Amino acid sequence: MRTDKEWFVDKSGRKVLLRGVNLGGSTKMPIDEPTHIRTDFSNHRDVSFVGRPFSVESADMHFKRLKHWGFNTLRLLTTWEAIEHKGPGKYDKEYLDYFTKIVEMAGKHDFYVFIDPHQDVWSRMTGGDGAPGWTLEKLGMDISKLSPTDSALTMQYHYPDNYPQMRWAFNYFRYAAATMFTLFFAGNEFAPNTKIDNIPVQDYLQSHFINSMSEIAKHLADMDHVIGFGPLNEPGRGYVGVKNLHNRWEAPILGPAPTPFDTMIAAGGYSVDVPYYDVKWLGIRKTREYTMNPDELSIWNEGSEPIWKREDIWNDESGIPELSVPDHFNTSGGFFKDYLRPFSIDYINSIRKHKSDALVFIENEPINSDELYWGEEDPKGVVNASHWYDAATLVTKKYRSFVTLDVEEEKLVFRSKNVKNLFTKQLASIRDTSKSMDGGIPTLIGEFGVPYDMHSKKAYRTGNYSKQIEALSLYYDIQDELMLNSTLWNYTADNSNEWGDLWNMEDLSIFSPDQQNNPDDINSGGRAITGFCRPYPMKVSGTPISYKFYRKTGIFQFSYENDPSIEMDTVVYIPKIQYPDGLEFNIVNADWSIQDQFMTINSDAKITVHLGIKRK
Repeated sequence: MRTDKEWFVDKSGRKVLLRGVNLGGSTKMPIDEPTHIRTDFSNHRDVSFVGRPFSVESADMHFKRLKHWGFNTLRLLTTWEAIEHKGPGKYDKEYLDYFTKIVEMAGKHDFYVFIDPHQDVWSRMTGGDGAPGWTLEKLGMDISKLSPTDSALTMQYHYPDNYPQMRWAFNYFRYAAATMFTLFFAGNEFAPNTKIDNIPVQDYLQSHFINSMSEIAKHLADMDHVIGFGPLNEPGRGYVGVKNLHNRWEAPILGPAPTPFDTMIAAGGYSVDVPYYDVKWLGIRKTREYTMNPDELSIWNEGSEPIWKREDIWNDESGIPELSVPDHFNTSGGFFKDYLRPFSIDYINSIRKHKSDALVFIENEPINSDELYWGEEDPKGVVNASHWYDAATLVTKKYRSFVTLDVEEEKLVFRSKNVKNLFTKQLASIRDTSKSMDGGIPTLIGEFGVPYDMHSKKAYRTGNYSKQIEALSLYYDIQDELMLNSTLWNYTADNSNEWGDLWNMEDLSIFSPDQQNNPDDINSGGRAITGFCRPYPMKVSGTPISYKFYRKTGIFQFSYENDPSIEMDTVVYIPKIQYPDGLEFNIVNADWSIQDQFMTINSDAKITVHLGIKRK
């Protein structure tokens, strides 16, 4: 696979639409350690990720189902913790061998694969997933104290009494994750006195992460269907760019809303009162006061000093915490361009030592996907893999076609037409960012999706997934209009109606064993299948002009400029589930054939080919 401006191109010269799925949601967690199980993480060095996303024995079954549903691409998750959880430089060979086998089997089912080193808010110990626990311990932190001091909000510690839905993301604005991201991306600049094993902290952390992912690249080096690697899922900037540590974070926060300085002194053993915000009266409003770290615990082990105190940003010499340098993290540079981009370049150069043709699927912070930068001097073969979600549906777990939240403007948008226009504008902005980078690069929406437990899990009681189907149809309609590649979030093989994707109360899997009442039916277990399983051009011998699917009528229209110099056929996926009684079609200027769910189209002329399909 290579790129040509906004297109993916296969070895025969066909333009390829990557339509895939993230595999999978529970891969963030070790086997038998879902986030609703209380733990102090004391066993973090002894866990195993073998069996994530599913067992080798069951892999063929899952791959066949995903292929049947028309996906041709897998964004395959792994984590730094899965590889190097035992300790620095100690790689889990059993996991690496298992992961290699899963990728090998995906190739036998004709999937393109790109590897996603997944993380959310740094690690499991800080409310998400990703980095090994020893990354925190090496800096002197007691990971069992992170939640009690409000340095992190973990489901493992707070569920069920105090864990509101979708609160994990606000760990980006708490001490543990904010500090680790700052050290990882900008420790050389903002924490020059902080070292691990006498190595500057930024160099130490980045080298261990890159070396771990290079172990994956070594194992997959000879697999042609592995088309690339992402550097890091949904990275955070930490404190980088904060103008004044006394001021509130610029992003809106639900729940406790500390200032950056509040997070530092709470982690250092001080109790601090902060405002608490909820969604009220069509907006986010302060509802009460909240006391962080009421027991005045410290996250620091004996003999360890708070990092930012050691860096002379604050002190408590008078007995009261005082901020010495409120603008310490203020920078005129951009986070992606000056911090995330150099890391990404080092990362991909290391990956390409083992897999020279690997594409790199870059992304910025989730809330700043339009601030990407890639210069002419930077490595080629780059893809904009930014994420997009319908924020109102994701956070409230309710879908209403006539209202959503404009996150950028922090206001509600009413009427279905205006909602679609907003979503189109947001996705078009991601595409336009790609067009502005290095003469134009492909866009692949790395994540988007819909909660299946919305409206109080109504679909599980009724079997009616019409809301999810309606939402997914809208999202895909817009992607078709903009001709975007994408990987849907997600497929979790061990999802359940009770615990969802086994991680932080999320439930976005398009499959669940709890919906599987007939194991002999390949569609059984699927959720809202007709929302994501739809016709599209997979490989085009020429250049696509447009394609559009009308789910309610089954009409599909596709046009492309044929290139007779390309010897391979155009391939269109036509799912039987959308045409249960067969189909009628009209094709102009080309020969065709249909086998199973795939139509092949061939023409030896330089002409425009038109295809129209409708239900019988």
